[in-house]
Amino acid sequence: MAPLSGKVAIITGASRGIGRAIALKLANNGASVVINYAGSTTKAQEVVAEITQNGGQALAVQADISQVADIQRLFDQTIAHFGKVDILVNNAGVIVYQPITEVTEADFDKLLAVNIKGTYFACQQAAQKMAQGGHIINFSSSTTAMMLPTYSAYVATKGAVEQITRVLAKELGAKKITVNAISPGPTDTELLREGKTEEQINRLAQMAALGKLGDVQEIADVVAFLASDEARWITGQNIRVNGGIA
Repeated sequence: MAPLSGKVAIITGASRGIGRAIALKLANNGASVVINYAGSTTKAQEVVAEITQNGGQALAVQADISQVADIQRLFDQTIAHFGKVDILVNNAGVIVYQPITEVTEADFDKLLAVNIKGTYFACQQAAQKMAQGGHIINFSSSTTAMMLPTYSAYVATKGAVEQITRVLAKELGAKKITVNAISPGPTDTELLREGKTEEQINRLAQMAALGKLGDVQEIADVVAFLASDEARWITGQNIRVNGGIA
């Protein structure tokens, strides 16, 4: 039997990149998956089509996770369609590369709204509606342990995600819900490559001990493990999936 057979997973920001890879991996492991997306309807439906063509079950749900009402609707539609929620992957996020002298209030508010508020209130919905023994996987970033210029506002939000993860692991332990964080290093996605030269990409790749950029599948594999019962004794942890970046 597939390790996630009978489980229902919500993946936020799942229409492309790491989120898409996670959706495909969890579906391949037997889970019914909800593909959350903000605006990429076509891409979200492509992920659903790929899963269903391979014999899996998937549903695309548009929801802006910076809005609490949308998060509530995402969970309600999931439960109406699949009957429950067992797994939540808070993958959706935004980034702004700016020195502190150029970060605007709008930039800062957007980062907080998606990266912190979205994660927090999705966890709140999970705490209220997730099945006993569920799994929450939040996304932080390996940049929280690095001193990278132009990342100050972004790492502030991801540091908050790590602290939310630790506290909720204790708070939700009575329901046997595990709460962990994943901190990828530079991973080869459209978002990473956007606005960067090939030289900059190569420099990022060489920062890893393994000498390359991460692959989305390498991130998805770790998420799939944390979403499974094999990881039932792991909670409150932040796993740096980064190929050995200092």
